[in-house]
Amino acid sequence: MNIRKLSRRGFRVPVYALAVSLSLALFFSGAMPVAADEKLEATQLVEKAQMTLQSFMCDGNMGAFRDLLKKAEGVLIVPNLIKGAWIIGASGGSGVLLVKDKMTGGWSEPAFYTLGSVSLGLQIGGQSSEVILLAMSNRGVTSFLSNSLKLGADVGAAAGPVGLGASAATANLSAGILSFARSKGLYGGVSLDGAVVATREGLNAAYYGKKVSPADILIRHEARNPQSRELTQTASRSIAKDAETLLGCVREGKLRERYGAVSPALHFPGI
Repeated sequence: MNIRKLSRRGFRVPVYALAVSLSLALFFSGAMPVAADEKLEATQLVEKAQMTLQSFMCDGNMGAFRDLLKKAEGVLIVPNLIKGAWIIGASGGSGVLLVKDKMTGGWSEPAFYTLGSVSLGLQIGGQSSEVILLAMSNRGVTSFLSNSLKLGADVGAAAGPVGLGASAATANLSAGILSFARSKGLYGGVSLDGAVVATREGLNAAYYGKKVSPADILIRHEARNPQSRELTQTASRSIAKDAETLLGCVREGKLRERYGAVSPALHFPGI
């Protein structure tokens, strides 16, 4: 028996699948423990999402993001995407999705999702990132209504322009999804191509007190929770007058000072 040939052909896919499964199991068991109280987890995730969104809106390197947010039809906010690396790298985090109402211009209640991926290759170190995905078209929003989707396959995804001189005009608007990330760690950036986005039915049910689908929350508006008001108001500031955005940036800076977080370069629109 030619063991080399057998290992190449017969066991190539099973070994890869086993490695991926083991990597994800090890990573998520350590980095993303199951919360004892899903309602508390959901509430805290909404609060963190609000702070991440406000922080991006006030970041001097995110001018293009602010302009594109005004045109976006949906926004997925992942406050903490954790990436661990061995021979196989795995990343994952939870987030919330808001969808813009075309009639009123307001934003929906949040629906809960996970974002995760696996990559092969020699890697070392780890990384924690704040990630925001902007759905720039109706197709981009619709793709999130299924139980899961794969970025780059089920819907086009591209990195959004970032930097002091970056302009929204340079964004690849042919992609249904634009990604923006701020990272800390040994990696230089975050690759979301091939990442899978999936609904968190348990958090949706816990947060709204009943079983609801993403469409019930985002499109039909059949679920409400007053605790999400600050998040939706922050999203609405993207189209508000500069003075209101300025007040939000000042507040965001004070919050980060209070909690000892490293503040980005703040940018005050209109100043």
